Amino acid sequence: MQEATHIPTDLDACQTLILEQARTLLDIQKSKEDLAKEVSELKLQITKLMQRLYGQKSERNTDDPKQMQLCFGDDEQAKDAVSTAVLDAEKFVTEYTVRRTTVKQKKQRNEQLPAHLERYDVIVPVPEADRHCVEHGERVIIGYDITETLEFERPKLRVRVTKRPKLACVNQPQCGIKQPERAAGLVEGNRYDSSIATEVITAKYGYHLPFYRQQDWFAGSGWCPTRSTLLNIMVAAENLLRPLATYFRKLLMQDQVLGCDETTVTLVTPTVMPTQTEGGSARDQRRFEVLTEAINKERPSLNARMWAYRGVTVPINVFDFTVSRDRYGPDDVLSEFRGFLMADCWSGFQQIHLRSDSRIVRCACMAHARRKVHECRASHPQQASVLLAMFRQLYDIEDRAKDLSPEQRLAMRQTLSTAVLKRMREYLDSDAVQLPRVLPKSDFAQAVKYLNNHWVQLNLYTTDGRIPIDNNDVEQLMKQVATGRKNWLFLGSPDAGDRAATLLTLISTALRHDLDVWAYLKAAIDQLQAGSTDYHSLRPDVWKLAHPEFVRAYRTEERRDAATRTRQTRAQRRLANAKKQSAR
Repeated sequence: MQEATHIPTDLDACQTLILEQARTLLDIQKSKEDLAKEVSELKLQITKLMQRLYGQKSERNTDDPKQMQLCFGDDEQAKDAVSTAVLDAEKFVTEYTVRRTTVKQKKQRNEQLPAHLERYDVIVPVPEADRHCVEHGERVIIGYDITETLEFERPKLRVRVTKRPKLACVNQPQCGIKQPERAAGLVEGNRYDSSIATEVITAKYGYHLPFYRQQDWFAGSGWCPTRSTLLNIMVAAENLLRPLATYFRKLLMQDQVLGCDETTVTLVTPTVMPTQTEGGSARDQRRFEVLTEAINKERPSLNARMWAYRGVTVPINVFDFTVSRDRYGPDDVLSEFRGFLMADCWSGFQQIHLRSDSRIVRCACMAHARRKVHECRASHPQQASVLLAMFRQLYDIEDRAKDLSPEQRLAMRQTLSTAVLKRMREYLDSDAVQLPRVLPKSDFAQAVKYLNNHWVQLNLYTTDGRIPIDNNDVEQLMKQVATGRKNWLFLGSPDAGDRAATLLTLISTALRHDLDVWAYLKAAIDQLQAGSTDYHSLRPDVWKLAHPEFVRAYRTEERRDAATRTRQTRAQRRLANAKKQSAR
């Protein structure tokens, strides 16, 4: 472009110069707009990253003046329900304050060590100079100042030497030798007691210690086993426990409401080509296809899956292992299930519902929908605040209905939850979430699309009081796999995945009932090794009634206290909203 100080005298040249300058200005303007858009997108990404790194881990928001208040319309029944909610909130806050103060005072007074622990006396010697009084002679002991100090003694290993008498006929040696039969053991030779197997399993899947760390632990107690020895002990115990896990799976299928979720686990690709079983199930055929493909393509590992199934009315947790994320695993596990399946909106669950011929009804998780809206707070604060306020109202209702019977919970949902969902539906259909306020490819538009596509499944919980509002309880089970995955890193074979699923089933169910996992597994192994098939007595909910001494009451108290704190926070929020409405 020519400089502005040299203006041509020719008219055509002037027009040409003006057009060039106009094009240049347009290019500059477009560049500025592109840069501004890029800066805005980068700021949004930075905001999201900062929120993810340093923000609240919970999806709950602090009180926002833009958020909608608790309102259910003009219906008199709804107004009465809201008034009842406020009164319940006031009562709960008062009771919680009194209870928390009482508990704190009680804990401050109770500083004694457990009375059942073994005690021994250590008498501190008195210095010779203090034993005698210069004026009056020898001093006598009139009492003791007692201090109790807790000590830890490293666990000890011991060897049980079993002697089986040999009996022979004195008068006639040809009669042979008689002796008691050798007891069957987990491993050939009965070299390792069930207590060793229990410790190996509990350490691996209860405390997430890989075998090389268990080596160090046992070595500190005087025995240094090889990793193969630990593996053999665990394999033998798992074979014994597998029928019990199978019983749990069949028992779970009797429930009418199940929750399901899955997470990835790394599976090392086997070096040996798997064998194809003639007439095998679709699940077995799929496993053969996936492993064969991985071996042929020389993949070092696979993204296998660990699935968790949680009963709502039947208190059982079941884990299952598959070599890939496909429908064949859930199809096999849920082949005899009839009822509601609470899960995320993965297309595989939709296919399971369609193929079941209405035998399985899919329910969508409200927490997933809320999470998608929650992630849009930075880009669309006004629209997200409105929807999040409605989600909070739904969860406040569930909080009030937590301790009710399924029938009472259903009645409350039909009265209050349906009203909130109706208002949410109206808002999703309004101009507030349409063009030009919301762009079609924005993250908020995707969240709205998610709500619209799964609206029927999201509302199903209002039709049955047994259905939970979300799948959070099942997703919590995934932490047991994720924590272990960080420690043992991978599964060495598909058989290792199946063993992990069996043992996680038993351990997770025991933890659900706040049992001492070690004591429960030890009892189960001993009973099954003795030849018992009374699986009903080994149900954790039944077993703990017979063995209350192995119930970890502190876990129950911790969970109850956490739930109480959550309810107290929500109750205070309901009171605050009621005060705001009354002030208007």
